[in-house]
Amino acid sequence: MTPSISAYDAQHLQVLEGLEAVRKRPGMYIGSTDSRGLMHCLWEILDNAVDEALGGFGQAIRVILHDDGSVEVHDRGRGVPVDVEPRTGLTGVEVVYTKLHAGGKFGGGSYAASGGLHGVGASVVNALSARLDVEVDRSGKTYAMSFQRGVPGVFDDSVAAGPDAPFTPADGPAELRIVGKAKRGVTGTRVRYWADPQIFVKGSHFSIEELSRRARQTAFLVPGLEVTVSDQRPERTPEQPENRTYRYEGGIAEYVEYLAQDERITDVIRLTGTGDYTETIPVLDAQGHMVSTDVERQCEVDIALRWGADYETTLRSYVNIVATPKGGTHVAGFEQALVKTLRKQIENQARRVKFNAKNEKIEKDDTLAGLTAVITVRIDEPQFEGQTKEILGTPAIRAIVARVVEERLTEFLTSSKKGEKEQAALVVDKVVSEMRARIAARMHKEVSRRKNALESSTMPTKLADCRSTDVERSELFIVEGDSALGTAKNARNSEHQALLPIRGKILNVQKASITDMLKNTECAAIIQVIGAGSGRTFDLEAARYGKIVMMTDADVDGAHIRTLLLTLFHRYMRPLVEAGRVYAAVPPLHRVEIIHGGSKKNELVYTYTETELNALLKNLEKRGKRYKEPIQRYKGLGEMDADQLADTTMDPAHRTLRRVRIEDAEAAATMFELLMGSEVAPRKQFIIEGAEELDRERIDA
Repeated sequence: MTPSISAYDAQHLQVLEGLEAVRKRPGMYIGSTDSRGLMHCLWEILDNAVDEALGGFGQAIRVILHDDGSVEVHDRGRGVPVDVEPRTGLTGVEVVYTKLHAGGKFGGGSYAASGGLHGVGASVVNALSARLDVEVDRSGKTYAMSFQRGVPGVFDDSVAAGPDAPFTPADGPAELRIVGKAKRGVTGTRVRYWADPQIFVKGSHFSIEELSRRARQTAFLVPGLEVTVSDQRPERTPEQPENRTYRYEGGIAEYVEYLAQDERITDVIRLTGTGDYTETIPVLDAQGHMVSTDVERQCEVDIALRWGADYETTLRSYVNIVATPKGGTHVAGFEQALVKTLRKQIENQARRVKFNAKNEKIEKDDTLAGLTAVITVRIDEPQFEGQTKEILGTPAIRAIVARVVEERLTEFLTSSKKGEKEQAALVVDKVVSEMRARIAARMHKEVSRRKNALESSTMPTKLADCRSTDVERSELFIVEGDSALGTAKNARNSEHQALLPIRGKILNVQKASITDMLKNTECAAIIQVIGAGSGRTFDLEAARYGKIVMMTDADVDGAHIRTLLLTLFHRYMRPLVEAGRVYAAVPPLHRVEIIHGGSKKNELVYTYTETELNALLKNLEKRGKRYKEPIQRYKGLGEMDADQLADTTMDPAHRTLRRVRIEDAEAAATMFELLMGSEVAPRKQFIIEGAEELDRERIDA
């Protein structure tokens, strides 16, 4: 192969200055440029406001999704500094919003503990915004500054509003305008920005549900903080409240009660303590040079947990209120101490629980079964792995958390108080029981699983398997009904696409026992075909297919079946969902045949929503194009022929699949517990509250 460019010297090197690097490689700073990246930008601004509240400055934060697509975060903290930073000659506002790795969280004493550590959050959001406005209340005045794609200047809002207003960039240091007076003693910061459509992909949007979850989580983690979310967008439906306010005085103990859904074995147990450690970090000296210095640090540990009767584990971990979904040294320390402490207590009670140390050993999974825990640590300048802050890397935290957990948990497990003594005995009994169930499952794998079709060496007769044994490439389509199966057989690529039809709606596993679930024909067939087991014995490596695709009709019944399937996957095959291997097919709702004159063949266009159909018809009318009437409305997959089904839903080259993430599964399980669970009262209340808002046109009958 001949190289396209033979010369390579210094003139080919490119140096990106300031925020140019952020706009050139946004994914490096915010993870992606879709809705997740859009939400990550909002988290950066929100975390800055929360850091102020965490330091004791201001107890109210408001997030507003405006009707023009912008978002605003308003806090009552100290306000961004407005004086001139001596090294740059710029105001504090311009430094914070235009300079990477600049801020008050680098050991300067402004923050004892914070979530923003890299000093890039606000400046990155600014760089990726078509427009960003900052207003600061300090010293009885309101200061303002505006930016266009990271460049400070002034917008002329008298001509047009928003990011399209005429913009005059600043020549040199930007002016920090005084635009009003603030009430005496009132301080705070208001940041409003419009995400740049040149950066974020079309269709990216702010999720009100995700924002509400984050606001609720923050209110739990900072007791007494009031977080209000206002949705002023036109797409908000009438049944969705415009304002949602979250405030919890109970902190993470109340958070654990909120997360735990199963029957309790213990009350919420609080494990708190502190520990000191030394860390070597680079510090600026008087001459502006970085010098390695040993710094004394303190770590505050606050953990709330409780054991329940179920075997699922719910664990949330945070560092300075920043979620660490992939754990880190604090979670490792917690798990290490949990196993060590319970092993010791079980050995001490070996006679009572008939524990044989020679043949039996407590493992981590035994202690985590049925546990709901929230782990929080507060430390100065934590070391995160990456800007997205998903894993804590500070090594010393592991030993500190382990010591606090071991000491406080031992106090609980050896308590002589009547209530705590009874609960401690129940915890020990549960852990021993889980250990024995695990050993029994391993030693008698075939016996502990169903003694019916699940043990059969042959697959269900209704399975239309694929020829390929390449797991990465193979796909299993779970099809609704035999009528759709017939069409799908002709539409699929039998080399790597397998089909499994299910008859109607599968069992509601949310309130059924595991025995009933395994006896259910449809559930048993799904588990058997996937081939990786279920529950705690599920082995992701044994799964026979790389993708599991739920292919149901685009109606209410299809959505119900998807929810039932999703509940089955979430409850008994969760690693599949966590690995991102569960998908929902997106079949079209309509087929529009556009008429072309002459010998040109008519064009077929598929639409997937009523809004998309209306937009297409308006466009055709505007272009003077005719289409066949009536427009075909698909009521089910069985109404399509094989070519149509392949083109729209099954062919990887043309289809659309929705990947199910674990957050979606949790939300679905929570809603399903409300609508189909054992508790009748909450469901009755839900129906009563929503009765007046029912639109008869939405009933698919």
